[in-house]
Amino acid sequence: MVVQPRMGMADPQRMRGGLLATRDADAVTVGTITLDSYTRTGDLAAAREALAEGVGLNGYPIATHSADTTRAVLRGIADARFPVQVRHGSAMPEHIVRALLAVGLDATEGGPVSYCLPYSRTPLREAVASWRRSCELLLSAREFGVEPHLETFGGCLMGQLCPPSLLIAVSVLEALFFRQHGLRSISLSYAQQADPRQDEEALTVLGRLAGELLPDVDHHVVLYAYMGVFPRSPGGARLLLEDAARLAVRAGAARLIVKTTAEAHRIPTVGENVRALETGAAAAADERSRTPLTAVPGTYIEDTGIEAEARALIGAVLELDADVGRALIRAFAAGYLDVPYCLHPDNAGRARTSLAPDGRLHWSSVGSMPIAGLADGGPRPPILGSAGLLSALSHLQRTYDARAAARSAVRSGPGTTLVGAAPGTTRTPVPPHPPVPPRTTSTPRRELGPTTP
Repeated sequence: MVVQPRMGMADPQRMRGGLLATRDADAVTVGTITLDSYTRTGDLAAAREALAEGVGLNGYPIATHSADTTRAVLRGIADARFPVQVRHGSAMPEHIVRALLAVGLDATEGGPVSYCLPYSRTPLREAVASWRRSCELLLSAREFGVEPHLETFGGCLMGQLCPPSLLIAVSVLEALFFRQHGLRSISLSYAQQADPRQDEEALTVLGRLAGELLPDVDHHVVLYAYMGVFPRSPGGARLLLEDAARLAVRAGAARLIVKTTAEAHRIPTVGENVRALETGAAAAADERSRTPLTAVPGTYIEDTGIEAEARALIGAVLELDADVGRALIRAFAAGYLDVPYCLHPDNAGRARTSLAPDGRLHWSSVGSMPIAGLADGGPRPPILGSAGLLSALSHLQRTYDARAAARSAVRSGPGTTLVGAAPGTTRTPVPPHPPVPPRTTSTPRRELGPTTP
């Protein structure tokens, strides 16, 4: 499995060092250049001023550094064996696409919905038009003999409290938008949530729908380690990342975006990113060693209705207009797509969700979305109040910090008091997986070719 960091530094030498460290990690990796907030929002004057004054930026200003500077960052590093992707978060990304093409890069990510609704107040209609033009710009890379790659961010759309069917639908719809505008190399994303069984079912459905609806496209599925409130303890963060890697293997994802043990506290260092890459790769290898080679992802997963909901959402949107972009605009206007807790003016804002004690996400209200009665057989859970919402957002953080404390107690021997336990409380829980041993042999590099048969 390919593992990838989320990494971006304003200083060219530090950015080059981060790419080199990623390439040389004990894992099969691809590189990332994550952009700064000024570049994402198109405020290039502010980016220039920050660079001139030596003010720190939270990413690499690819549209402000000269093309020669960025080519020097990439020289001798980026190639067919080590692709580099630009990650940004922009609802209007044309200036970013022009800048990445100018330095010889051809891979980026995002989408007209997923980088508009959560990240900006840009009207959805304007974002759709900008992403259409950005796709057309990307296609110019073919003049140089390369096939540009675009990854949809739809599967991470407010992912920590967004039921899987909506994540899948938006990811697939954005991929269909890319395909309609000429892209033939696409990845579809999904963000790890709080219940591994629900996630495995969702990833299986996403892969199935992608194969069915994108048969003429080189595509693969990418999983993001949890995008919400991360565990505060290093042990909890590591366990969560390991579970993401195991999930990716079981569900057949080809690539994993990692997060680090520093995630809850600050921007991680290069070293922390490398350790996360190697931890993810080691956990994936360990899980693969436990999985029969003939196992088909999702074979033994219970069908809880995720596929029925996702198909209903996708079908309802595509019926609105033959043009996917116009269909997306109309779908949000009609409430056929409605992102829970999203405050963008073009979002209906009627959908609500609830988190069960086991971490499974349920719809509390589906608003006008055409999925009423398709899943969750029983009565809908109550709509969360503010306290319930905050508790749901930190569910995984509490769960994994507690697991890490329990594992630490096991290692310390019977009778050890657990962190956060009442005085005198002792127990010896058994962790679900033994610790992943460090890797002692290098992973051979390989060409990262097509990932579908």
